Amino acid sequence: MPSRKIKSAETLRGVRARLRREGKTVVFTNGCFDLLHRGHIRLFRKAKSLGDVLIVGLNTDASVRRLKGPSRPILPLRERQEVLAAVSDIDYLTSFSEETPRRTIAALLPDVLVKGGDWGPDRVVGREEVEAAGGRVVVVPYLKGHSSSYIIGKVLRSFGPAKARRRARS
Repeated sequence: MPSRKIKSAETLRGVRARLRREGKTVVFTNGCFDLLHRGHIRLFRKAKSLGDVLIVGLNTDASVRRLKGPSRPILPLRERQEVLAAVSDIDYLTSFSEETPRRTIAALLPDVLVKGGDWGPDRVVGREEVEAAGGRVVVVPYLKGHSSSYIIGKVLRSFGPAKARRRARS
């Protein structure tokens, strides 16, 4: 079932213009979010606390594969959108097919651009565009042990082929 939160970047440009006229503070963050975990929820909660409206940019499946490899994403875009649409801190979702959301950020020019602490402030894509427009960049501290890659590795170590064979023989 489609969510009212999921919008194209073009539609969000109009929404952003309206929010600007209303004096609302728009916050943007982005990522693959292919396994939702506590670190993501804390990122969304902090991002939402910095403004009135939170927009989340989501890498498409092809974009995730280019960034993370052929076995990712774990969940396809439509499923990731549905899961993220259920997060109350998120007001709007959009997706982008490029490896970075620079074009989306430049089109929306959020007041606050938020990234997780695994990114240094100087490495945040879109920083230049946001700061040039008078916005700011906030890096939320990384929650150690709470990344999709870490969780996938833990699952593979716990339930990998060797352990599956031992369980089958039991």
